Amino acid sequence: MLNIPELLATELDLKSHQVQNALELLAEGATIPFIARYRKERTDEMNEVQLRDLADRYTYLTELEERKSVILNAIAEQGKLTDELKAKISSCLQKTELEDLYLPYRPKRRTRATLAREKGLEPLAEFIKSLNVKNAVTASLEEAAAKYISETKEVKTAQEALKGAADILAEEIAEKADLRAYIRDYLLAEGVFVSRIKDDYPEGTTKFEMYRNYQIKVKNIAPHNMLALCRGETEKVLSFEIAFDEDTVLYYLESQEIKTKIRTIRDFYQSMLKDAFNRLMKISLMGEVISEKKDYADIESIKTFEANLRELLLSAPAGMKPTLAIDPGFRTGCKVAVLDQTGKFLEYQAVFPHQAAEQRLKAAQTIKNLIEKYKIELIAIGNGTASRETEEFVSQILQNIEPKPVKVIVNESGASIYSASKVALEEFPDLDVTVRGAISIGRRLQDPLAELVKIDPKSIGVGQYQHDVDQKLLKKKLDETVESCVNYVGVDLNTASKELLTSVSGVTPTVANNIVTHRNQHGVFKNRRQLLKVPKLGPKAFEQAAGFLRIRGGDNPLDNTAVHPESYSVVEAIASDLNVPLNQVTQIAEKLKKTNLKKYVTDTVGEPTLRDILSELEKPGRDPRAEFKYATFKEGIKEITDLKEGMELEGTITNVANFGAFVDIGVHQDGLVHISQLADRFVDDPKKIVKVGQVVKVRVLEVNEKLKRISLSMKALKQ
Repeated sequence: MLNIPELLATELDLKSHQVQNALELLAEGATIPFIARYRKERTDEMNEVQLRDLADRYTYLTELEERKSVILNAIAEQGKLTDELKAKISSCLQKTELEDLYLPYRPKRRTRATLAREKGLEPLAEFIKSLNVKNAVTASLEEAAAKYISETKEVKTAQEALKGAADILAEEIAEKADLRAYIRDYLLAEGVFVSRIKDDYPEGTTKFEMYRNYQIKVKNIAPHNMLALCRGETEKVLSFEIAFDEDTVLYYLESQEIKTKIRTIRDFYQSMLKDAFNRLMKISLMGEVISEKKDYADIESIKTFEANLRELLLSAPAGMKPTLAIDPGFRTGCKVAVLDQTGKFLEYQAVFPHQAAEQRLKAAQTIKNLIEKYKIELIAIGNGTASRETEEFVSQILQNIEPKPVKVIVNESGASIYSASKVALEEFPDLDVTVRGAISIGRRLQDPLAELVKIDPKSIGVGQYQHDVDQKLLKKKLDETVESCVNYVGVDLNTASKELLTSVSGVTPTVANNIVTHRNQHGVFKNRRQLLKVPKLGPKAFEQAAGFLRIRGGDNPLDNTAVHPESYSVVEAIASDLNVPLNQVTQIAEKLKKTNLKKYVTDTVGEPTLRDILSELEKPGRDPRAEFKYATFKEGIKEITDLKEGMELEGTITNVANFGAFVDIGVHQDGLVHISQLADRFVDDPKKIVKVGQVVKVRVLEVNEKLKRISLSMKALKQ
């Protein structure tokens, strides 16, 4: 069997001790964020990407080895396990190759070959095989087959006997691993996907129009095109298949399987091989190729989703400031929620600025009063219906207010999902769903990460064909992304929701709930050690979580840093050597820069950890996210009908796909910057140019009001 650690080291270009130590840490229950941040000495500073690749490949190979054991036992029980077959199975690195080797021995339903064997035709098949060799002696197939005519076995003629023998040989051919591998590779390299829209859908009536007469090489199809074909087929709008030169495949089979020069045997084999391919190989191998391309498309699509989600979660926070949150609307009015600097809900009002003049005046006075009463510094306006009209209304109010709060239009994707969720119901059991939605809009401006973790990532609107990809893999990867982002930023232990705490390294949903309960019953945490008083949070969970949990204004200034409690003694030694009180050690950045790290190296704390400690002490409690920026939408541009070709606008990237980026320009319909319009140079991956949340300048190329499509360009615009 495989030496998995050794294989992983080779495949991932790592040292053996890196692989061994990382696998040991994972087996001990350490999380990837914890290993990447606090166990750099053990892994030679492997980052999260390397650790996740290692964990994923280890899981794949472990499952592969388990499957090998099952297969080897199954073949051995049949008495058919040879040393050669065992060696081939043991050395397999891919599941497809393994299943190909197992195919001849897999329990089968009754097939034509099964029936032929039951009729006693296997010796005839073996006899014909014996004639398929160089220098074979000529023999009459008709005469050989006549010996197997039997009324009791329902073999009435020599032709029926030969047909049964051909069925046996065809099944053997169809199950040969090397032949299947070659044809599969041929389809991947030379096959062409061909799709057709069904007759039920006249031209111009479906979103799959580009696939009406679509052809592309299998090896060249882009992930989003592959997923679109699969969706179109699922929705019964289109059909697609793989076109290829069947004569080339048959010629290959003949070159591999026909050894004799005897014409009758060659003719028999040619007919049998054609049947083996068309009946037993063609459909299954095309299905495997489609599945392989679909799996690849899933992975690439999920990678794009991960990247978009990461950028969204790590969007710059406007800051924990008093906030007025507005969920805009026309007929139903605007829902206005007030939040304090911790995100706590204070007050709610419904106003109707888009109806009668009297109502508009009343709404203006209400908002003005709320701004003054709560000393509002931020105003968050959802980007849904009536968003631009509400923004203009608020701008008019702010003309007579000083200091002016910062007004931002916030992407409200998923806010309605949150407002009707169990999480929102538990948080605000006495509030209407519309009020909860407004609160969510305000909080995601204050701190996007803290609020968005409460929403299923699939509801946030940054995916690409997210409902068409492998849902189990999608959930795994998105959960990993959330975990990575939360631990990268760190969490305020005394204000974090249980949803945010659940994503902290080592914290289970039960422990997160217990932390919140403990906080409610005993007041704020004064130091990290108090976490050990939380039920079910033992030493192991404390080790994993403590460094990612922050306490502002607590007993120990180090508790508001990413320095792990296990390293506090090192900081105390540094402070002592610098003759500085511990509570002032975060205020002497210049002295810290001159510290000789080698002096503090121990068996467990090496230079990588010491570098991290000094970096943290130089900027304690810093937020690693970017500086807050927001787009300014052009006045007078509220609807798609207001757009004109050539207009230059500012907008925010809302989603990045393999084929381009979607931009919110303030007209309730995102525009698309196709990959070819992202830059003045060739772009192979949009993620290299733009990211979700980025503020960009765009030019309107084309507007299709009927289909609600807006084509944009970023070319020749200084960003």
